[in-house]
Amino acid sequence: MSETSTEDAATQVFLDHRRLLFSVVYNLLGSIADTEEVLQETWLAWTRHSDRLDADEIENPRAYLVRVAVNQALTQQSVISRRRETYVGPWLPEPLVADAAEAEFTDSASNAESVSMALLVVLETLSPLERAVFVLHEAFGYQHTEISEILGRKPQAIRQIAHRARKHVEARRPRYRPDRKVQERVTERFISAALGGDLSELMKVLAPDVTLCADGGGKAPAPGKPIEGREKVARLFAGFATRPLSGLSMHYRLANGEPSVLLLDGDTPWFILILDLTPDGEQIRSIYGISNPDKLARMVQS
Repeated sequence: MSETSTEDAATQVFLDHRRLLFSVVYNLLGSIADTEEVLQETWLAWTRHSDRLDADEIENPRAYLVRVAVNQALTQQSVISRRRETYVGPWLPEPLVADAAEAEFTDSASNAESVSMALLVVLETLSPLERAVFVLHEAFGYQHTEISEILGRKPQAIRQIAHRARKHVEARRPRYRPDRKVQERVTERFISAALGGDLSELMKVLAPDVTLCADGGGKAPAPGKPIEGREKVARLFAGFATRPLSGLSMHYRLANGEPSVLLLDGDTPWFILILDLTPDGEQIRSIYGISNPDKLARMVQS
């Protein structure tokens, strides 16, 4: 095979696995920009070594690429941690946003890999190694023996890490996924009450212990710390109805596979609001707002 043909074959193999690699790394880092950087490094490693891999790695390029990508992501995590030390205000993961036309595709193709904003926030409280084990096992179905090969750890150690990570996550995020229609209905109900300044309706739709966390990154208006409690959060949103919003348009979107509301200033994303419901799906227990323009720049628009 000619050198050009070998390069073309290597490129196609990488492209065939790129979506999987993106999903895995994004769930480890919570940042699209950092994920793309890790994928670039993975691509370079693949092209450098694809013609020198042993037989097993050639037969299973998926395993090789995932191993390289995960370990690159763990290395990148140390850089991200240092960057967070100087971040202004609360930090939230960068959402993956799609328009309504992509909803069916999202449901059918990547629902198992879709990690909600609320779960991503919980994953931030794990160590990088715990997060890698949890994501690979719980979101992508890797067995502990496979994860041990990816991370270079003994299977018994991986099982212990997986158990610890799962207990940590479940204590903070019980497993449930509200019906999409329920999420949409509660989201629309909340937005209608906020835009109408209906304090009474906001008090009904918000859980007593609701928390609002907003990420402006010091580059856009946002509360400097989380706001807790139904009355405080309700009064904040009811106050929006008295402010001029000329030039802004509102669009319902999917953020990490779940309903969200995106505000555009002309064609420019200005703010996104993502709601997390109580297990019964009747009230909102967490609100995540992102106005940091760096995290809005790559959003899908229609």
